[in-house]
Amino acid sequence: MSPSPEPTTGALALDSVDGIVERFRERDYVCDRSLATAVFLGLRLGRPLLLEGEAGVGKTELAKVLAASLGSRLIRLQCYEGLDVNAAVYEWNYPRQMLEIRLLEARGEADRASAHDIFGPDFLIRRPLLQALEADADSEPPVLLIDEIDRADEEFEAYLLEILSDFQVTVPEIGTVRAERPPRVILTSNRTREVHDALKRRCLYHWIDHPSVEREIQIVELRVPGVPERLAEEAARFAAELRSLDLQKPPGLAETIDWVRALSALGRKELDVENVEATLGTLLKYHEDLLAIRDEALAGLVAAARG
Repeated sequence: MSPSPEPTTGALALDSVDGIVERFRERDYVCDRSLATAVFLGLRLGRPLLLEGEAGVGKTELAKVLAASLGSRLIRLQCYEGLDVNAAVYEWNYPRQMLEIRLLEARGEADRASAHDIFGPDFLIRRPLLQALEADADSEPPVLLIDEIDRADEEFEAYLLEILSDFQVTVPEIGTVRAERPPRVILTSNRTREVHDALKRRCLYHWIDHPSVEREIQIVELRVPGVPERLAEEAARFAAELRSLDLQKPPGLAETIDWVRALSALGRKELDVENVEATLGTLLKYHEDLLAIRDEALAGLVAAARG
């Protein structure tokens, strides 16, 4: 039996919706046609793609798989409250600048030194957004992942509008840095707050929902090689049952995969109340949810998942 071919990389590998579905599956990412269409249009039109959905449905993973499929670099900006230009775009390397000043003084050149001697590209610390704009024009454009934009302040979101509109940024001491080949941009949001309409207008939009039971089974079998078929089916049904309940944080796809790995590590081939109860913390992350799923409720969920 001949070995399986290596997954194709480069933009040509993703030149159709079917090609995206196929290439993503080669990298263990099961992508439905609607999501594949959004990715295809983002690539073809050169537009940022905003992905919204509950935590753990595969938004961040999509950006990683896209970069791998294109054979390009993934540059990730993790957003958080208080994120500013220094952390997202650039800042000056002050210790190195001070060292340069000391060297100039030691050589007796301090009087002739100008701002250009310490405010130049060699003293610039490039953060993710500037890295993405300065990418080598001869290589595949990077995939810029702006992760959890809903966690950033609205002021930073407004600053981001200019970068995503013109793919350029101005460093006062140096000038304007403009991308020769704009990066492919993926933004994600868990919708902890609404993203501003002005940012949404600059993006293509797609909502990623929890997968159907059938698709979740496929994903689990891909991501957990060798998992017993019965365990994958029952785990997917159990997770779907949990999502139908009024929980603070229903499990995402990522939690299902972790849970199946835990059950496989314990040698389980199907669900039983004892082992589900022992591993439930892999699925649920809030104490109140764990308390709600116990005793008769847990037994009923396991019975439903076992069919």
